[in-house]
Amino acid sequence: MELNDIKPADGAKHYKRRVGRGIGSGIGKTAGRGHKGQKSRAGGYHKVGFEGGQMPMQRRLPKRGFKSHLLKFNAEVTLTALEQLGAAEVDLVTLKQAGLVGELAKVVKIIKTGAITKAVKLNGIGATAAAKVAIEAAGGSVA
Repeated sequence: MELNDIKPADGAKHYKRRVGRGIGSGIGKTAGRGHKGQKSRAGGYHKVGFEGGQMPMQRRLPKRGFKSHLLKFNAEVTLTALEQLGAAEVDLVTLKQAGLVGELAKVVKIIKTGAITKAVKLNGIGATAAAKVAIEAAGGSVA
């Protein structure tokens, strides 16, 4: 095989369709656009979601809810995860290193899901009322 013998695979290359080039081409006259109407005209089309003047779907439906852009900075940790971590003192850096919260997290809160038996001291981390009771019952503290 030589460089000058290399050819593309069969069917890989094909000519661009030239529309409106006579009756013999099979796509002459209207050039595949049909007869009349907005779609057949040059430059005649509409924006996305346009429904011919009818009230569009996104305006017919009610507006509902929103997603806070601050949520990415908040994180939750369960009592079960805190138990498995096994550290005596826990702060934001410890949780990030263990992979329990994301790198962007600024505010972390302990929630009462599961149980805890080890004494854990929390520094700069919040806890729900029920989680705080559970941590203190296990001999830990929330600062």
